[in-house]
Amino acid sequence: MKTALVCGAGGFIGGHLVRQLKSEGFWVRGVDLKFPEFSDTAADDFVVGDLRDPYFCRHVIDRRFDELYQLAADMGGAGFIFTGENDAEILHNSATVNLNVLAACRNRMIKRVFYSSSACVYPAFNQLDPESPNCEESSVYPAAPDSDYGWEKLFSERLYLAYARCHGLEVHIARYHNIFGPEGTWTGGREKSPAALCRKVASADDGGTIDIWGDGRQTRSFLYITECIEGTMKLMRSQFVGPVNIGSEEMVTIDGLADLIIEISGKCIDKRYVPGPLGVRGRNSDNRLIRSELHWAPSQPLAVGLQTTYAWIDSQIRADLPIVGPRLELNGPDGCFKNSSQLIAPALS
Repeated sequence: MKTALVCGAGGFIGGHLVRQLKSEGFWVRGVDLKFPEFSDTAADDFVVGDLRDPYFCRHVIDRRFDELYQLAADMGGAGFIFTGENDAEILHNSATVNLNVLAACRNRMIKRVFYSSSACVYPAFNQLDPESPNCEESSVYPAAPDSDYGWEKLFSERLYLAYARCHGLEVHIARYHNIFGPEGTWTGGREKSPAALCRKVASADDGGTIDIWGDGRQTRSFLYITECIEGTMKLMRSQFVGPVNIGSEEMVTIDGLADLIIEISGKCIDKRYVPGPLGVRGRNSDNRLIRSELHWAPSQPLAVGLQTTYAWIDSQIRADLPIVGPRLELNGPDGCFKNSSQLIAPALS
């Protein structure tokens, strides 16, 4: 039986990845600081602990695995990444995890390793025009990410590539573009735009108003979780190292994203624009390289994934009432919503 280790298995992508590996007959070990939040883990063995601790990291990477997926990172949406308040922790925590994981992989002679990088590595100067951002893989240098989160991801790409050159690891690197879907973080400050907007619209009364950071004209693309997992596994089992974009080419403005979600909800809701951390003006996956190398690219329309995601978040809100996220204020002891417009969506990241 083949074996796999998923670092970050308690997170959104990691939880879905574990289930897919199990469906293919793998014996799977998952590791994370916490168990999955919204469902039981499908892993055969799940170890709770801190991969920043080199002893713990060696403890969980205690054998040769056929496939090792390194997704563990300190991350979140624009409200977490772009304020600058969390930069030291982001840099320290994620870099430490990657250093420990690679050292353990070398010691255990684990050859096949996947690393999840991010579209945040791309230069800010290539993403000033929301209508025509440049996220071709080769455009990453000269380097100028717009956040320390992006700088850490770029450093770690080089780290994995160096281990491949110097120590014989077979690494595969993906640059994820805004992955969304059910069981993703949807409240608490680390959620990304699709989840935040779904939460706000689901929480708002018909005829209400939602607040959005920025002017609504920023552009992004969003990839549904099942296509992310499919692309990840195709890359992992190929001969292609990367880095390569795994994302959708269906670019949308934040206004367009909000409008799609409002239409799905069946409500009539206005939008109000407020200041907040924004990230770059435009970002969209360039899929020419992945088509060429893997003969694959995502194809599902954004609206299809949003329908499933909105329904799931709406069910979470209904199940949680009257306890809701920290940005929702309540009106008195009856626990009624005071004003759903006070929920603020992080800008697209």
